[in-house]
Amino acid sequence: MIVGFGGAGACAAIEACDAGADVTVLDAFGGGGATAISGGVVYAGGGTHIQVEADIEDDVANMRAYLAQEVGDVVSPETLARFCEDSAANLRWLADQGVPFDASLCPVKTSYPTDDYFLYYSGNEGFLPFRATARPAPRGHRAKGTSLPGANFYAPLREAAEARGATVHESCRAQELVVDNGAVVGVMVRQIPPGGAARWHRRLERWAIKLVNYNPGLAKRCRRWARGLENKHGVVRRIRATKAVILTTGGFIYNRAMVKEHAPDFRRGMPLGTAGCMGEGIVMGQAVGGAVDRMDRVSAWRFLNPPPAFVEGMLLDATGNRYVNESLYGAAVGEVMVEDRGGVGLLVIDDELKRTARTQVGRGKTQWFQTGPALLNLWFNCKQADSVDALASLGGFEPDVLRATLETYNQAIHTEAPDAFGKEKRKALEPPFYLLDVGIRSKLWPLPTLTLGGLVVDEADGGVLREDGSRVPGLLAAGRAAVGICSRQYISGLSIADCVFSGRRAGKAAASAPRAAGSGG
Repeated sequence: MIVGFGGAGACAAIEACDAGADVTVLDAFGGGGATAISGGVVYAGGGTHIQVEADIEDDVANMRAYLAQEVGDVVSPETLARFCEDSAANLRWLADQGVPFDASLCPVKTSYPTDDYFLYYSGNEGFLPFRATARPAPRGHRAKGTSLPGANFYAPLREAAEARGATVHESCRAQELVVDNGAVVGVMVRQIPPGGAARWHRRLERWAIKLVNYNPGLAKRCRRWARGLENKHGVVRRIRATKAVILTTGGFIYNRAMVKEHAPDFRRGMPLGTAGCMGEGIVMGQAVGGAVDRMDRVSAWRFLNPPPAFVEGMLLDATGNRYVNESLYGAAVGEVMVEDRGGVGLLVIDDELKRTARTQVGRGKTQWFQTGPALLNLWFNCKQADSVDALASLGGFEPDVLRATLETYNQAIHTEAPDAFGKEKRKALEPPFYLLDVGIRSKLWPLPTLTLGGLVVDEADGGVLREDGSRVPGLLAAGRAAVGICSRQYISGLSIADCVFSGRRAGKAAASAPRAAGSGG
């Protein structure tokens, strides 16, 4: 039995079916989860068939050397090696299920390419210190489609699971795990029976997803109405597992109480995901003895590029000091901003950069969701200062600190060496200056956030572990409900890649598990 039918759940279902198991899938809404509304990017390398078609040289050792710097000790070196060794085969497996990929290589560094390109540098591969120990290679494999093609990634996987015989229960919210003699043997759910109420329940969540960035109040009301339908029409029952239960319910970014408890510094960030990202699988796992880890790890995305001109500016804290290489991947910038500088991010550009930025966004140059925020902030979040003293007053900086920061920054352009933060592409900033608030409290540039921690699992098969290292019998977890490859640091495509890796792993293991206690088959 699989609880949650997003990317990890679909991969687990396919593998379990292929291994001969009878598979039942439960989803609180209509399936897809965060994967279906994502950019559909898979981080894959080591010589994938798409890299080969694009004439990109990469190998497993090179991929592993780069990811070791991002992943750290969140998984064992052996698990990271296995993830990299399986990467090319996993991408081929996805393609075999019908997920569309394309070898068109994006020629510029960007947070997300236009619809002309589907292979790109999706992390920090080209920057110092990463490239000093690992040859850069583009590993962001974006599913083919327009805008954010997460649905194009997810739909073939769902179809493949259902074609193999997986039974899917929608509008079926898991409430607690059923335990018999210490082993997990099923799930207690509240399900809206098929019909009009269930259709409205799923429709309200789809509307909420579309509205949340533009009218969060209305999105919240949609979700409240959906809950009302669950309470009014939902039927509580127990569903018994034939072998094991796999939790693939996603993270907990939409559970604001859990975010406040585990990662309060990120509370002001904009939740990225769906109402399914409530941490319910994590909480259910804890209730039967499962341990959790990395619950304080939240990825905050401050992408300054596009427009590329913005990364040539200086990102300052409240005192006027720089604190990060502005060119880095957005999650690396956001991490330092929130964890080290209290969420303060004040970007300084000059008139030349402002004019250049305007030419770098728009039709054919950026996606609509990149163009909108960039122009909005250039128009309404770009305050002018005609001198260093005026800039200090505008930003509330200490004048002497700001002056020293600016002088250091401008002097560095006369050397070929990277600056103290590893930044290489720079231009001298001259008045008039412009100041943009890009911090976590910015009203015009929200900071997207998602959680990375979850249940502790056996890295060999995804079995949920207790604090003492023993297993919770009959229970596995995958994707963002579990600690995995990306639970320390996030780069684009790494979460979906981990959903594939850990989902397939858990599906295979569950299919080979002994029959659940008391199961009637």
